[in-house]
Parts: sequence; structure tokens; C-alpha cells
Amino acid sequence: MATLAICPGSFDPVTYGHLDIIERAAKVFDHVVVTVFNNSAKNSLFTVEERKALLQQATEQYSNVSIDSSSGLLMNYAEEKGANAIVRGLRAVSDFEYEMQITSMNRKLNEDIETFFVMTNNQYSFLSSSTVKEVARFHGDVSELVPKIVDSALKEKYANMAR
Repeated sequence: MATLAICPGSFDPVTYGHLDIIERAAKVFDHVVVTVFNNSAKNSLFTVEERKALLQQATEQYSNVSIDSSSGLLMNYAEEKGANAIVRGLRAVSDFEYEMQITSMNRKLNEDIETFFVMTNNQYSFLSSSTVKEVARFHGDVSELVPKIVDSALKEKYANMAR
């Protein structure tokens, strides 16, 4: 049986921490669908379409990774796609408590789809999209934290906002 995993997130913007999780999931599952979910609780810098485009470019070297988006419930989306698994990245113990609550609810919604937690590489354990945006907003160097295309997109986005 082929395995299909959903790797959900807001990816606003995609960082090397995200890419670490995506790359490792791509080694384990036959296909990984990286799905941009629009989190209404978050104030997004990039549109869903912009985030999808950045992810597409950042993951183009992986033949078994595709990019999509959704605005509904993750488990409904995963079921529609025929997914066997959800892949979630963890940076620290504080992430685990939040993720455990989400996973428990997801199991109530569909107990046939398993959630797999992947600990991020230690070099990215501090990294979040929010931190990257904050540093970039004040013209700090984020080039070692995000792909070149994301670094350029951040600079352009903040330059346009300043006008």
C-alpha cells in the first residue's frame, strides 16, 4: 500500500526548519502533500498563493512532494486526499503539549489517519516563521534561516509596506 502523508502548516513564510521536516518526511512516505492552511488566528504576511509558490520553489528537488492549500478541517482534507498520515514538526517540549491536544481531536475525527511527530534538527529548534518575520521587518539578516527565494520575498514585501 502506498503511503501518503499530509504535512500541514501556515508556512508564513517557509523556513529551513519546515524544509528539514519536509525532506525527512519525503524519505519515509511515498508521497508528501505539503498543505498551506490559512490560520485565521494568525496575521499572515504572505497570501496563500504566495506561500504555495514559495513552497513550490523551495521543494522542487523532491519528486515525491507536492504543494496544496486548504481552508477546512485538516482531517476532512486528509480523508479527501486518501492520506494515511499527518506529519507534524516539533521544536521543543512546549510544542508537544499543543500538538498533543490537536492530535487527540484529530483522532476523534478520524482514527484511521495516524499523526507522526518529527523532532526538528537542533540547529532549527529556535526557528519560527514569526521570528523570521520580526527580524526581516527590521532589516535583519535571515539568509541562513530561509531559502534565498524567501529571503528575497521578505525584503520585497517589507519594502513595499514601507512605501
